[in-house]
Amino acid sequence: MGTNAHNSGEVYTSDSEKGFAINHSHSTPPQEDAGLKFVLKSQGSWFHCGYHLTTSIVGPVLLTLPFSFTLLGWGGGVLWLTLAGLVTFYSYNLLSMVLEHHAQLGRRQLRFRDMARDILGHGWDKYYVGPLQFLICFGTVIGGPLVGGKSLKFIYALYNPDGSMKLYQFIIICGVITLLLAQLPSFHSLRHINLLSLVLSVTYSALVMIGSIYIGHSKDAPPRHYSLQGSHVDKLFGVFNGISIIATAYASGIIPEIQATLAEPVKGKMLKGLCLCYSVIAATFYCVGISGYWAFGNEASGTILANFIGKTETLLPKWFFLMTNIFILVQMMAMTAVRTTT
Repeated sequence: MGTNAHNSGEVYTSDSEKGFAINHSHSTPPQEDAGLKFVLKSQGSWFHCGYHLTTSIVGPVLLTLPFSFTLLGWGGGVLWLTLAGLVTFYSYNLLSMVLEHHAQLGRRQLRFRDMARDILGHGWDKYYVGPLQFLICFGTVIGGPLVGGKSLKFIYALYNPDGSMKLYQFIIICGVITLLLAQLPSFHSLRHINLLSLVLSVTYSALVMIGSIYIGHSKDAPPRHYSLQGSHVDKLFGVFNGISIIATAYASGIIPEIQATLAEPVKGKMLKGLCLCYSVIAATFYCVGISGYWAFGNEASGTILANFIGKTETLLPKWFFLMTNIFILVQMMAMTAVRTTT
């Protein structure tokens, strides 16, 4: 990269504040970029990096892991959950090393689009990576208020079953909260919110694990079976479905944007942040997946919370559902706020 600049007579110097190279062969200033300005504040530590990574990956989708075990069985569920963790950790760390390498060359890349432009070439950022990342973030920003609205509606119905408020009203409330969070001045400003998100994800995962163990040991524990059901074709497609659920649970860590929040020197900080993040992932994913499948077997629902509601009455006290749904609601809003900033 530096050689090409030298041969063409163009001198590139690093701009540590804006995170992109300036071509001094042109007299016109670089075009302002609102996205760059947002991730411009590089003052974070590896702790902050861990908070951001955890919020971008760990979310309420982990409550579907017991259902994925019903499609994969004990061995397949644990195996694929472990393999997915190892593969994503390795790929995220490799991506971080690529970013560090280009930063040392004087071209600090702050977004996936910057990486696509500098590594793959012009056009890849605008016509492939940019639209793809936009669709992922757009889907999350739309889905966040929907999931949050359902949690808020459940809390409302729990204590006011005859209330007149409708689901769309709760979705609007969550949408407004998301809109307000999107006004924060920089990605670094989310660090306290993302720390809260980390704590809440661990807390509601622990609650789900405790609830599953309690129900599994109770006298009213449902009968449970762990053998895979259906024909050979059903089992095969079930395996694909289970793997896709686990892959979705690991989501997409927005490595460039998060690494851009780190203060110089960046070297080694991202690996520490990833270790913190994957410690939380191990503590939450395995606890929820294994305990939920153990308690309900092949009867585990698409979301494990649905199994806590019996046919005639809830299997756990109201305060349990209240706390769990509040924690999920707040954590989902933080996760959505992260996506609105990329």
